[in-house]
Amino acid sequence: MTDTLMHNYAPFPVNFEKGEGAVLWDTEGKTYLDALAGIAVCSLGHAHPAVTKAICDQAGKLVHTSNIYGISNQKELADKLTQLSGMDNVFFSNSGAEANEAAIKLARLFGHSKDIDQPAIIVMEGSFHGRTMATLTATGNRKVHAGFEPLVQGFIRAPYNDIEAIKNIAKNNPNVVAVLVEPITGEGGINIPADDYLNQIREICDENNWLMMLDEIQTGMCRTGQWFAFQHNNITPDVMTLAKALGNGVPIGACLAKGEAAKLFQPGNHGSTYGGNPLVTSAALAVIKTCEQDKLADRAASLSDKIVAGFKDSLKNLDAIVEIRAKGLMIGIQLDRPCAELVKAGLDAGILINVTAGDVVRLLPPLIISDEQADQIVKMVSELIRAFIEE
Repeated sequence: MTDTLMHNYAPFPVNFEKGEGAVLWDTEGKTYLDALAGIAVCSLGHAHPAVTKAICDQAGKLVHTSNIYGISNQKELADKLTQLSGMDNVFFSNSGAEANEAAIKLARLFGHSKDIDQPAIIVMEGSFHGRTMATLTATGNRKVHAGFEPLVQGFIRAPYNDIEAIKNIAKNNPNVVAVLVEPITGEGGINIPADDYLNQIREICDENNWLMMLDEIQTGMCRTGQWFAFQHNNITPDVMTLAKALGNGVPIGACLAKGEAAKLFQPGNHGSTYGGNPLVTSAALAVIKTCEQDKLADRAASLSDKIVAGFKDSLKNLDAIVEIRAKGLMIGIQLDRPCAELVKAGLDAGILINVTAGDVVRLLPPLIISDEQADQIVKMVSELIRAFIEE
């Protein structure tokens, strides 16, 4: 049979048919514990009743009209996000990449408002911001760039978690207008910077009249133990992007802005046909309500302590373990060797995990997992790693 799908993915030979909470069933009836949540998307797990009801109810009334007209759900969602974050306003898109595109466009508008003809944005090595032309250029991974040259101009790279590098760029490049950074690098290997890293970036941005732009597409929506990762640092960015868990699987992205950045977009500057339509915003409102009612930020923090303690105990005395890193339910276990084959081994064993940066087992379980499921994740992943190391 001719393969009618483009070959940009290499999926494993499994098709999931249904899910409930943190459990999935494939078409053969086999069950799996989901410790990946669709790469931090399904934070409320699968078939969550509140999200299901919101989608069904809204689909029975109105799915789409366009942003030519007012959308009450969209306004309600913007009100809620700004209340939770301390930001001023929101632009809704369909994905994280599009949210980051909006942030990049805001930075360029900001630069031109300061009479800078060639505005530049500082981005970090090892980062991931998307696969559109601007966001793949912003991404600090040569593999993402390869084959798509010429890349978009206007980005300057700095090592992640290196404040002195940013200070040096500030001294030598008058065209810089913004810093775009992930509070924790997800695709880059669950790298958690120094406790004051974001605070120092905030200070540098203030000193130089730059925009501080945070990509919270993976860290946002209670994943790290706060609604947004920047709240661990008691600061507020000028621009923040969200997606992934905001819709629990329904495609929605958001670019939030504050202060001067919130005044840049005017009618005609930017737009999205589907962005923020009645269906996706109804789902996102259900996600937020559930996170509030079930105190899922606190739950992510307490589960993190439990899971990390479990791994430190079960993997102790293994020289192959370089480090166990975690912030909330963003958990990375770094090995001293490439370990991509653990993903297939996990699938065979009935657990969904990920390996990123070549040697980091990445776990992003739903925030709604039970204590028993948390223990099961520790047990199953530890057994996978031990078997892999001892081969």
